[in-house]
Amino acid sequence: MTTSGSAAEPAEFRAAVDAMGTARVRREIEVGPIRPPQRLAPYSYAVGAEVVHPESDIVPEQTEGDAFGRLILLYDPEGDDAWNGTMRLVAYIQADLDAAVAADPLLPEVAWSWLVDALESRPEPITALGGTVTATSSVRYGDIAGPPHAYQLELRASWTAQTTALGSHVEAFCEVLAYAAGLPPAGITELRAFGD
Repeated sequence: MTTSGSAAEPAEFRAAVDAMGTARVRREIEVGPIRPPQRLAPYSYAVGAEVVHPESDIVPEQTEGDAFGRLILLYDPEGDDAWNGTMRLVAYIQADLDAAVAADPLLPEVAWSWLVDALESRPEPITALGGTVTATSSVRYGDIAGPPHAYQLELRASWTAQTTALGSHVEAFCEVLAYAAGLPPAGITELRAFGD
């Protein structure tokens, strides 16, 4: 099993990995390589993404919501019938939610539309898109740390890329992560009351 970094990597896989590094993402999102899963494909590469919050001396009483994810490239030069191609991207996003958003019965449909819209708004074609969206609620009891009620969104998806131009796939993935984290649209500054 080979992962990114080997001299024996096929040119198509190397080009796809290099293209992932060209993605331009919001400054609030930090992206970097992580260890890819083993044994899912002959070649694999993965990036992790996390929403970072501005450094502050003030620790908020309630979290502003944390969000992170990973995007994995699986490559099989022989192709895979289930993938309908040679390159499969597998995405996972997890984000903390506030109670009002978590209570919306349309949340799964809206979250899925974020991904579909982000991918369709880019020029690179994809096929075989599929996945799940899960909204969860948990209640803490006793001496466990954290807020008494917690809500999370999980999005799992995969799709087949038709070209090695994967920078736009990373950008689409990070766009969905930004939506899940509740960040304002790019280019919009959130106004806060004086004294906050």
